[in-house]
Amino acid sequence: MSTIVVQAFITLDGVVQAGGGPEEDPENGFEYGGWQNWYDAPEIGEIVAEWEGRTEALLLGRKTYEIFAGSWGVWDESAEGLQGELTRRYNSIPKYVASRTLSEVNWKNTRLLGPDVPAAVEKLRAEPGGEIRVWGSTQLIRTLAEHDLVDEYRLCVYPLVLGAGKKLFSDGFALTKHTLVESRALPSGVLVNTYRPSRTG
Repeated sequence: MSTIVVQAFITLDGVVQAGGGPEEDPENGFEYGGWQNWYDAPEIGEIVAEWEGRTEALLLGRKTYEIFAGSWGVWDESAEGLQGELTRRYNSIPKYVASRTLSEVNWKNTRLLGPDVPAAVEKLRAEPGGEIRVWGSTQLIRTLAEHDLVDEYRLCVYPLVLGAGKKLFSDGFALTKHTLVESRALPSGVLVNTYRPSRTG
């Protein structure tokens, strides 16, 4: 059985939009793109590299897929450091995309999940494998949570309130109790927390 792991960089008020840069996702006039870079947290690169070393597949919504395909999908695999490492990994592993509008995907090793996303993800999750990674994709994550298909959240929580932007846990998100299984405080004030849904039965 595989595990569905959501990873996110998130502010205190729950915003996950465009942490990496201004052009990443300016939707709805978002003005704070690149807010992650306001903090000196070099450990994050090492943490992400360790996390992504366990990634056996990517599970993405349409917008995040387009961002990833336009970056990791075209960047030089021979680049030094984390960029080259992740580019090689992301190009080689399977990628699954949830979309109601796309009819084709061009990034290699990518396929569309089809109209019944929860059923398709449940089938993927039941197959032998490792971690299926979800980045971004707030609408997809909400759908997965509604069907109890998220096994773990790994959140890098930045000590920042933006007051605007897309949130990971928006109003109406599925009620779920979670257990904190790991927490690490970085010198920058960023907290790296891992949560698992508290399932019963």
